[in-house]
Amino acid sequence: MKKLLVVILGLIVIFMTFLYWSVLSTNSADQQSLLLNLDNVETINFKDYDSVIIAASTLYKANTIKTVIQGEQYRKAWETPIKVPVVFLDTLFGGVSITKEGGGKQTHSLKLLCTNNIQYTLRGINKDPEALIPDLLKTLSLENIVVDGISAQHPYGAILAAELATYANVLSTHPKVVFVPKQSVLGEEYNEKYGNRLFLLEYETESDTNWTDLDRVESIIESDDLQELKQKYNDSVYIDERQLVSSRLFDLIIGDWDRHAKQWGWVLQENKNKLIAIPIPGDRDNAFFKAEGLLPTLLSNENIVPRLRPFEEQIKFMPGLVYPFDRYFLLLTPESVFVEEAKELQKLLTDENIEKAFKVWPKAISELDKKEIKDKLIKRRSDIVKYGIEFKKEIERKGGLTEPLKGSEDVELSENLKRCFSCE
Repeated sequence: MKKLLVVILGLIVIFMTFLYWSVLSTNSADQQSLLLNLDNVETINFKDYDSVIIAASTLYKANTIKTVIQGEQYRKAWETPIKVPVVFLDTLFGGVSITKEGGGKQTHSLKLLCTNNIQYTLRGINKDPEALIPDLLKTLSLENIVVDGISAQHPYGAILAAELATYANVLSTHPKVVFVPKQSVLGEEYNEKYGNRLFLLEYETESDTNWTDLDRVESIIESDDLQELKQKYNDSVYIDERQLVSSRLFDLIIGDWDRHAKQWGWVLQENKNKLIAIPIPGDRDNAFFKAEGLLPTLLSNENIVPRLRPFEEQIKFMPGLVYPFDRYFLLLTPESVFVEEAKELQKLLTDENIEKAFKVWPKAISELDKKEIKDKLIKRRSDIVKYGIEFKKEIERKGGLTEPLKGSEDVELSENLKRCFSCE
């Protein structure tokens, strides 16, 4: 029966795709006007300005038919101009150097190094989903279906998630929205790709220098390095299980469904000749993810794309939210820890604190999306004990791993450590 449902839903998606193709002509004008705006940007001397008023993108404007098929999503937030500071890399933090280019399948990013050896990242707010477009859609000239799907991500969701994390006692990379004009520091290699664009400027989840408020920090490393460290110094390396549970329950509250192993850093804190690894969540692009309209609703069906979980008042499919990451690090963590940390989050994320977190958003953005997101946050927080228990049971149901974590394919681990971090 489930297979039949998948086939039926797949046929509906194909039908809607071809219907959507008939209105693609309306999108060409949007893209052209966006290019014209970028051409106008080329004539401005940004050295004369401390800040600019700019929209994240006008690419996601939609007519009535497109809205029905693809949903309203966060289109208005993307096209609403906000005031952001202008950043030049030669004066930022006293001057930074570009160390390398980064990013995943959608996000372009640059790694920056300060003179004090602290690392930052510039992560593009506008996405490039080229790598996610199936060849079939390219053949049919339907690439815009995937491109338009970015409107389901809130352009400023990451800074709200970071502010909420502050109240929840969860670490974050402290992202800030900035505008980076074309400039000599970027050079020919990066100016066209990164110049005159909006970015999130945030701390990097890998650093030899401590940028957190924690003391006795040895370094900040990524998940694959933590696995290798555990392999080498097994009895001297531990994870802060409570902090990780709290962080993952916080993910459930804010609806961040994309939490694979490469999106975490770890603060190594020295404690009585041992190292305690404290998790730092990174990459909050999919917090508050919205799936409206016929196509997004179909795609987020648990039988189509199980991991594509929309941010609604209720969590309806927990298996889609449990990652190999959770099975590796939290398989043996007692259910009582999930319950206790859930109750602590309820104490910390009061209605008042949730309200105060929205101060990081410009007024125009809050007027658009605050009420809906706030109501959902409060409902999810109220039910987080129930979700915490459900989350733990799903980890146990899926059990230990049979393959490496994402990004750790080249890490040589014992059979014990391949299954879960806490296995002894």
